[in-house]
Amino acid sequence: MDQILNEENNTSGGLEVRTISLDRNQPLEGANVIVKDATTGEELVAGGQTDREGLSNRLVLDTPPANYSEEPSANQPYALYDVEVTLPGYESVETSGVQILPGRTAILQIKMVPEGADMNEDGENEEAQVYVIPPNKLYGDYPPKMPEAQIKPTRETGDIVLSRVVIPEYIVVHDGVPRDSGARDYYVTYKDYIKNVASSEIYATWPEATIYANILAIQSFTLNRVYTEWYRNQGYNFTITSSTAYDHKWVPGRNIYENISIAVDSIFNNYISRPNVTQPILTQYCDGERVTCPEWMSQWGSKYLGDQGLSAIDILRNYYGSDIFINSSEEIAGIPSSWPGSDLTVGTRSDKVAQLQRQLNTIARDYPAIPRIAADGIYGRNTEEAVREFQRIFNLPQTGVVDFPTWYKVSEVFVGVSQIAELR
Repeated sequence: MDQILNEENNTSGGLEVRTISLDRNQPLEGANVIVKDATTGEELVAGGQTDREGLSNRLVLDTPPANYSEEPSANQPYALYDVEVTLPGYESVETSGVQILPGRTAILQIKMVPEGADMNEDGENEEAQVYVIPPNKLYGDYPPKMPEAQIKPTRETGDIVLSRVVIPEYIVVHDGVPRDSGARDYYVTYKDYIKNVASSEIYATWPEATIYANILAIQSFTLNRVYTEWYRNQGYNFTITSSTAYDHKWVPGRNIYENISIAVDSIFNNYISRPNVTQPILTQYCDGERVTCPEWMSQWGSKYLGDQGLSAIDILRNYYGSDIFINSSEEIAGIPSSWPGSDLTVGTRSDKVAQLQRQLNTIARDYPAIPRIAADGIYGRNTEEAVREFQRIFNLPQTGVVDFPTWYKVSEVFVGVSQIAELR
């Protein structure tokens, strides 16, 4: 976790590389990880070979001082590194401009293509496995958001088919402005999309309440697009775009941050509502410095409110009004069973425990560090150990307790490995 970094050293951050096969969604052992200075190209560190869970060593890298991300500045608040990953039998992958912030751990997931396969996530030809990460939205130059109504009119014609808010399993991201027919569409899991956008639009060094407030705004905006089928009702075949003029900044192949990932896993089914309105609010915002938006949230303003100790909901109410509240969806697509409603821990006995145990045993086929356990419905010390190991592998707090984030992460990974197993 991020706590392994020396909090007194404000000029270093962490990097962990995760490798999986694109065709089989399995962890890849033995991949070589090389990290270079993005400016000089000088090789700085060999990350060694990934372990059987596809994880590299957690590397500690130099960064600018922490105060660079505390207020708007001409100084770039993160260090840039290039990462090259090679493995015999697979195409090499290069990621340029990985952003490392002080006191935080960046996670870079590398999807490797077998040699000769020439395929990307959509099964299309891939000329080269090269990703270039552009600047964070707060530091780079991007078009400001064009204003829209917070609440969209809905029709009763059947074009808008959702009668309740559902958390989708996937969304389709159009990597360009809506009318750019040449821009590529990406199928992205909902949680991965939110983590990517949050890592692209704010700094992971900000106060926890500020990070949660911004994640809630991103989720509510995204779920409004899903609920209203905004682009599909205009004749497009995607859910949302990567254009900051229309939606959020999303970057294929970018690194995310561990603390942002943990936050999203904890609240991914939440969104912002107003009384007597079913649809999530289209929570628009701006940076608040180069662009001002009196009726929307200011990202830098939310940071300063977090510094003052305000909670996430108080930060949001400061911008969107005192009547808003945090809502949650019980409908989550693509999972085998819903959250049991309370933590599973040592001593718990239930069918939910048995289901968890069966899922962990299935996952252990691809992640053998997770010990096999009896699926007896009794949460004992062996189950606790298996859960703790699962949490370690998937960047969750290693408590050994199945809380809300752990339950849904187990479900997510189980569905992934089960679908791949059906194809074998």
